[in-house]
Amino acid sequence: MTIATILRHKGRNVVSVGPQDDVCEIARILSTHRIGAVLVRDSAGDVLGIVSERDIVRCIAAHGADAVSLPAMRLMTRVLHTVTPSTKVTEALEMMTDRRVRHLPVLEEDGQLAGMVSIGDLVKARIDEAVHEAEELRHYVVSAG
Repeated sequence: MTIATILRHKGRNVVSVGPQDDVCEIARILSTHRIGAVLVRDSAGDVLGIVSERDIVRCIAAHGADAVSLPAMRLMTRVLHTVTPSTKVTEALEMMTDRRVRHLPVLEEDGQLAGMVSIGDLVKARIDEAVHEAEELRHYVVSAG
C-alpha cells in the first residue's frame, strides 16, 4: 500500500498557517481541526516549515507565558521530512520512527504539496490491510475446505 491510497481515502486538504500567525492562533487551529500539526506556508503557498504540538510545548517551556504571542516562524521546524504519493506505507512508518516525527508532508515529484499524513493515518492503513489479508486467508481456507 502507498501513501496515494491513504490520500484517496483521507483527502488532500492540508491545514496551514502563515509565518506571522502566533502560537495562540495555531493552538486554536489545531484544536478546532483536531490535528497535531500544521504546515507554515507563505502567501504564495510555498511550505516554509511545520508546527506541531511538540513545538508549542517546547516553545512554552523556553519562553513561558510570552510563548503565546510568538509567530510561527520563531518555533516552526524548518527541516521537513517528506514523502511522495508513491512511498510505501511501511517506508513512511520507518521514516517516522527513525526521525521521531508524527507528520509527513506529501510532495508530488515536482515538489507541489499533495497532502499530509500522520502516524495515525499510517497505523490505520496497516491495520486495515492486515484485516483485509486475514479475511482473504479465511475465505481461501473455507473455499478450499
